Amino acid sequence: MSLPTHGRYDYTPITQRPDFDWPGNKRLAVYLGVNHEHFAFGAGKGAQIGNAEPEPDVLNYAWRDYGNRVGAWRLIDLLDDLNLPATVLPNSEMYDYAPALMAAHAVRGDEVAGHGRTNSESQSGMSEAEEAAMIAHCSDVITAHAGQQPKGWLSPWIAETEVTPDLLVEAGYSYTMNWCMDDQPVWMRTRSGPLLSLPYGQEINDIPAIVGRKTGAAEFADMIIDNFDELLDQSVAQPLVFGIALHPYIVGQPFRLRQLRRALNHIAQRRDDIWITTAGQIAQAYAARIPPPVS
Repeated sequence: MSLPTHGRYDYTPITQRPDFDWPGNKRLAVYLGVNHEHFAFGAGKGAQIGNAEPEPDVLNYAWRDYGNRVGAWRLIDLLDDLNLPATVLPNSEMYDYAPALMAAHAVRGDEVAGHGRTNSESQSGMSEAEEAAMIAHCSDVITAHAGQQPKGWLSPWIAETEVTPDLLVEAGYSYTMNWCMDDQPVWMRTRSGPLLSLPYGQEINDIPAIVGRKTGAAEFADMIIDNFDELLDQSVAQPLVFGIALHPYIVGQPFRLRQLRRALNHIAQRRDDIWITTAGQIAQAYAARIPPPVS
């Protein structure tokens, strides 16, 4: 029996891959993916704290907007306190809606990766031309404000069409965070050349954990700590990546921020044993050590 397949990558067990070290002879690379999202008012779609009401759903819209107005700034303070870099994943609409927030990340020197125009839309229903235009628009907005074209992409809702990886390469992207199949980067095939899949947390991600599975703040912090400690132990055998996915309207709530502080402080205390960096630097380092296979 032959099942349909994506054809993007081959199966290779993590125990049978080339060994290497991250910069500084480190074995575990850690990055924070901070999502900044803006939603169309009265248009639906988005994480919910309570039952959705007929539009305009003021409760859930305003709850999400708390992240842009308050939670994100508290999170930046926390990152500054612990001297932690971040990969920022903003909807391109954030540059118009909350320019001061995006400017604050620019001052920090954080990497900016593409994350669609708005999480009020999903690219999975787009035609190829529409999707290509959307990706190009996001790239142009980020380039105009950040001064360089983004190299990484995370789709809103992790939604793709059959040609999304192809379009990303054709738009100048070198890595994607959509595919969560590994603890190491994985080279993917596209019609226009290789694209690197970078590990992005779907278990250690506040939306699936807290909104989806109703995980408590302390439990989510424990998940981060346990995942980190276990990966650090496992990294003796294989170099690994730990990406922590955060949304300020969730972890920026004061009681959750207190617990996140505990978890990130635990990681920061081991900074001499790990490589704390950005997603883009991980992708660049991996490509230098493990070039894409010849097609």
